[in-house]
Amino acid sequence: MKPVIYIRVAAVLTFIHAVLHTVGGVFGSIGPGPASIAVAAMKANPFLFMGSPRTFWDFHMGLGLGISISLSMESIVMWYLAPLGRSHVAQVRPILLAFAVGYLALAVNSYVYFFLAPVIVECLIALCLVLAAITLKKLASGPEREMRQTGRS
Repeated sequence: MKPVIYIRVAAVLTFIHAVLHTVGGVFGSIGPGPASIAVAAMKANPFLFMGSPRTFWDFHMGLGLGISISLSMESIVMWYLAPLGRSHVAQVRPILLAFAVGYLALAVNSYVYFFLAPVIVECLIALCLVLAAITLKKLASGPEREMRQTGRS
């Protein structure tokens, strides 16, 4: 498969991850029982933090939205990075590998602190990015490289 397709698949998975994180994780409903009691405690105990009154619920919401924003931006960057792999292989590969390492770290974080669904999505994103980097390396060293450099197709 072409590296552009792998990168675009990673971009789409990242965008889906952002949407589901926002809908389910940030703005999802809290069920009755221990979860609602914990949320009530998080909301009911404000404290002064760096000059501003905050609660742990504020931190929960702010960090959750921050992750949603970051995932959305990353999906956009990946989408625009995909076609650059054709002409800037040496520059794009390290970026893809950095994203892949980041998504593997997110998968470990999700495994330790959350649940299996984000682990699976983050591993799939990392896999797509690694496959794109591998196919870009093959593309850079293959006979097509000579044709691209000489302008023949």
